[in-house]
Amino acid sequence: MPNYAEELPSIGQIRLWAEDLGFSSVGISDIDLTHEHDRFKQWLRKGYAGDMNYLHRNIRKRMHPDELVPETLRIISVTMNYLSPKTNPEQALQDKNKAYIARYALGRDYHKLMRKRLVKLADKISVSIPYQKYRVFADSAPVLEKPIGAKAKLGWIGKHTLLLNKDAGSWFFLGEIFTNAPLPTEDKEIANECGKCSACMTVCPTNAIIGPQKLQANKCISYLTIEHKGIIPEDLREPIGNRIFGCDDCQIFCPWNRTPTHSTEPDFESRNNLDNANLLKLFKMSASDFEQITIGSPLRRINYEQWQRNLAIAIGNSGGSPLATQILLEKLTSCSEMVAEHINWAINQLEKRSISEKSVLDKPSAHL
Repeated sequence: MPNYAEELPSIGQIRLWAEDLGFSSVGISDIDLTHEHDRFKQWLRKGYAGDMNYLHRNIRKRMHPDELVPETLRIISVTMNYLSPKTNPEQALQDKNKAYIARYALGRDYHKLMRKRLVKLADKISVSIPYQKYRVFADSAPVLEKPIGAKAKLGWIGKHTLLLNKDAGSWFFLGEIFTNAPLPTEDKEIANECGKCSACMTVCPTNAIIGPQKLQANKCISYLTIEHKGIIPEDLREPIGNRIFGCDDCQIFCPWNRTPTHSTEPDFESRNNLDNANLLKLFKMSASDFEQITIGSPLRRINYEQWQRNLAIAIGNSGGSPLATQILLEKLTSCSEMVAEHINWAINQLEKRSISEKSVLDKPSAHL
């Protein structure tokens, strides 16, 4: 390898280039992930990954970045804020007749945008380092993004297992550049600022955060509504509430997100009015309607059956109405057996709620 040490760009210079490309922070780390080996393997052994069988593959490549991309010496980690200033997540959760979609999924799919920007950043670095070989990632390969981000001093791993930054909170995407360039690494220390706070653990609707930095993913609503393809356990349906794609509760109620840093990226703004969509309107969509509104969207992570399943659960948890029951019954004539299971549950929920409310109304008032 030629000696270009005197031409290596500084972290400060790389940070300026990254900011020009819309990234909110950047850090550089080495590739030693030894401290993650036992924790990750133990998590898998306990079955917390659920149906995410892909996590059992390529474990060595996850733990050894230079096996995923040969000759890798450094990893450049970046963040990009995604929370639009036009949306209020907590308020969106409160209307049970509206659909709640994880805020990251309201706009255009971030994968392509992040990768294109990462390539531009890497190309800028290559001007100073002609021998550089690199590969970029954005939630697209066996990469331990959060531990790598923490190692690059972009924040600390919170009790909810997300990367947290005291200035930016956690409403951001992560991306990486694996490079053979011997860039300087960050030498500052980042303290874990969670302290005694356990808000994320307390508010988790399904109690999926079973301990600090311990997530039982197969109980997490993000897993259930996105990764899981089949029938959702009955005891977890009511806690799902109106969340039809992902869940943000552990972020919404985290003190470090009280004053979030909003995104200025137009592509992350809500499309097709999905931040204010009526559950019944979405449920009535045909498969072709679903395909149309999810073009270029993270919502493509799920199929139409999962979409119907998730919406049926949310309708069962809604305020309910004769129209809701009618629409659910109509869908029973054309849906799959898996979706029918959740529709029938929803109809029963609405009927029980209606009987309970009628009983309260019919109860004689006490007179003094």
